[in-house]
Amino acid sequence: MLNALREWKLVCPKRYTGKKDANGDPIGVLDLVFPTGNGKVESLSNIMQRGFDPIQVEAGVSETKPELDNAGKPVLDDAGMPMTVTVGKYGMHALRHACASLWIENGMNPKRIQKLMGHASIQMTYDVYGHWFTDDAADQQAAEDIQARLLGK
Repeated sequence: MLNALREWKLVCPKRYTGKKDANGDPIGVLDLVFPTGNGKVESLSNIMQRGFDPIQVEAGVSETKPELDNAGKPVLDDAGMPMTVTVGKYGMHALRHACASLWIENGMNPKRIQKLMGHASIQMTYDVYGHWFTDDAADQQAAEDIQARLLGK
């Protein structure tokens, strides 16, 4: 994946700064991972429709929803039945949660996760992801302590 991103960086459209270099050529900057063709921010709907949804549908991580017109009403076929469209099951925010859960599963320090997630406080990180943090050794010790107290050992 890193090689693919490195290759993409070489051909990725740059955003023009409005300035020119010593030769009079426009100066572009690469400050986005997936920009539009002219180096600007890609819209969420394009990212979803052209990228994330098709990947999910291909992987079988999808759901069928009614197709809606511009007014938000179901589009009907010639027989008057609602038409459907297959779309990805998850939105972009799910990737954020997936990333956090993988960090937790791999034992990353909660303060580091807080910083990477951009949470204002560790409390926020624990409020959102606290149920994923485990301490198996401490849990086992607590169970053994209770057993010893109950059995008088």
